[in-house]
Amino acid sequence: MASAQLRDTRRRIRSVEATKKITRAMELIAASRIPKAQARVHASKPYTAKLIEVIENVGAADAGGSHKLLERRDPNRVGLLIVSSDRGLAGAYSSSIIRLSEARAIELEREGKDVVIYAIGKKAQSYFRYRGYHIEQAYLGVTDTPGYGDARAVGNRVMEDYAVGRIDVLEVFYTRFESAMTQVPTHQELLPITPPEMEEEERGVRVSYGFEPSPEEILNRLLPTYVEAIIFNMLLEASASEHNARRRAMKAATDNAEELIKTLTVQANRARQAEITTAITEIVGGAEAMVGS
Repeated sequence: MASAQLRDTRRRIRSVEATKKITRAMELIAASRIPKAQARVHASKPYTAKLIEVIENVGAADAGGSHKLLERRDPNRVGLLIVSSDRGLAGAYSSSIIRLSEARAIELEREGKDVVIYAIGKKAQSYFRYRGYHIEQAYLGVTDTPGYGDARAVGNRVMEDYAVGRIDVLEVFYTRFESAMTQVPTHQELLPITPPEMEEEERGVRVSYGFEPSPEEILNRLLPTYVEAIIFNMLLEASASEHNARRRAMKAATDNAEELIKTLTVQANRARQAEITTAITEIVGGAEAMVGS
C-alpha cells in the first residue's frame, strides 16, 4: 500500500512541477509585456488631451451642433461595446467586465430596449453568443497588442451604425488602467458625443483663433477622429490591464504550485519512511523466525 501511495504522490509532484514551469513562463511573458503596454497608455494621453483641447476651442467658436455624431434621440436600440480578452488565465479580468456589461444589458431589456453587442475579444463573443444576445460585430486578435488601425475599424463600424440609426446610443465597457495593482472595470457612454467643455478657470484665458476652413467643417472632421482616439485609448488601457491581471494570476498559480509541491514532498517522504519501516519490520520478523526455528 505504501509503495502504491508513494508512486502516486511522486506522479503528482511531477505533474505539478510541469504545471509550475508553464505558469512561471506565462508570468514572465506577461511581465515582459507590461512596461511596453504601460508606455503606450501614457504615450496616448497627450494626443487625446490635445485633441480634446482643439475640440473645445472649435466648439467655443460657435461651431454648429448638427453633426450626426452629436444628434441625440430616444434610445430604443442600445449598442454595447465590450472590451474583454482573447485568452484566459488572467484571473477575473474578463469575467469582471462581462458581469458589468451583462448587468447593464439585463437592465436595458427590462426597460424594453433592444441590445446590440459589439464584442472585442473571444471571451465576450463566446459568452454573449451562448446567452443568445445579438452580436452585431466581433473583433478577435485585437486585445493583446492593439493598433490604431484596430481602433479605426471599430470606430468606423459603430459610427456608421449610429449615423444610419442601427443604434441610438453606444455604451462602452472596458478595464481602466490606474496602476500596476489597480485596474477598474469602467462603463461610459461614447455615442452620441458629448462635446468636452473647458473648466471655469480656463474660460477666462481662452485664446481667440481664426479658422480655415470653417469651424463647422473642422469639427465635422475632428469628431470621428475623436471617437477613434477614445476607442484606441480604451484598447490600450484594457491591454495593459489584461497583462497585469495575467501576471498576477500566473504568479499566484506558481506560488500555489510551489506550496503544493512542498506538501506533496512531505507526503512522499512520509510514504517512503513508512515503506522503509515496513521493510525493516519484515526483515527483523523474518530473522527472529529463523532464530526461533
